[in-house]
Amino acid sequence: MPDHSATDLTNDRPVYVIGAGPGGLAVAAALRERGVRAVVLEKSDSVGASWRGHYDRLHLHTTRRLSGLPGLPMPRRFGRWVARDDVVRYLERYVEFHELELVTGVEVSRVEPEGSDWVLHASGGRRLTGRAVVVATGFNHTPRTPDWPGRDSYTGELLHASAYRNPAPYAGRDVLVVGAGNTGAEIAADLAGAGAERVRLAVRTAPHIVRRSTAGWPAQRTGILVRRLPVRLVDAAGRLMARVAVPDLSDRGLPRPEAGLYTRVRQGAIPVQDVGLIDAVRTGKVEPVAAVDAFDDGKVVLADGSRISPDAVIAATGYHRALEPLVGHLGVLDERGRPVVHGGRTPREAPGLYFTGFTNPISGMLREMALDARKIAKSLSK
Repeated sequence: MPDHSATDLTNDRPVYVIGAGPGGLAVAAALRERGVRAVVLEKSDSVGASWRGHYDRLHLHTTRRLSGLPGLPMPRRFGRWVARDDVVRYLERYVEFHELELVTGVEVSRVEPEGSDWVLHASGGRRLTGRAVVVATGFNHTPRTPDWPGRDSYTGELLHASAYRNPAPYAGRDVLVVGAGNTGAEIAADLAGAGAERVRLAVRTAPHIVRRSTAGWPAQRTGILVRRLPVRLVDAAGRLMARVAVPDLSDRGLPRPEAGLYTRVRQGAIPVQDVGLIDAVRTGKVEPVAAVDAFDDGKVVLADGSRISPDAVIAATGYHRALEPLVGHLGVLDERGRPVVHGGRTPREAPGLYFTGFTNPISGMLREMALDARKIAKSLSK
């Protein structure tokens, strides 16, 4: 893999790309294709650091064919639903194939404009100057665990889902998974199918659950088709599809959601793609329970007032984007800490600053990153 040491960094005004995940690498390749020099800065020692850290059974919820980055399709041998380790292999190959300039072990702490240039303050006291900056540090950057009252009093094992790898350590144990998004749903199903004695899933808001594919048609393609349609229309279609494809699990503690599918997407809640949760709930292997309110005297207190005593609590409670130290001073983040623009657009307050990978669209994150990369490259090559 091409890896340019930190001493190779020059100040001849390249475009600096922060983050060597799929989004950053896609932008660098698209820029290189247009003859624009891009240098990718990665704080870890390898590409795809967040992918390497995901749990073992993870596969893309988007199809291989719709998940390739610019200039290099994913190999057919990876199958339709690409495994975590194959995503990492693909990213490594992507760097080699496009001969990208990648510098590992360099963390950028702050960026700021200086005239028509951008200055990056990086580890080791480095001060790098570029013509533009693309921030691609990732949607899942810093694990977020709620500061539940009494959390420190819990004597069992408490970990964020980012630290979960596989169900082996939980064989024969009572486990509570908190959070019914895709990660929580998949970890709960993983535990239930591999020997945990009891698995409960704490649900604050009932999720929309969709089949990953129906009669060979992937949910991702539906997501691509409907994202430009009116919200009310998609909500109605979603309710119809759910009645046909997903059993009513209300008697098992998982009712159908009140808000429509696309209404929830607009609020930031992506549907859960079923990779085993429906059967696990239907057969009682995963028990939905109320949301976690607090910890007290070694027990977990749920929103309905009940108290349970699991051996372990796995918090699938999401991540912070953690962009404030890097760009918070520039007025380019919204109240949730997400960029006000992304893709080929650049903030009016900060021309030359771009963002990619900070949305979670139903059409597929990797697909949107590939589209963003081409838009950013087009904008920067004008």
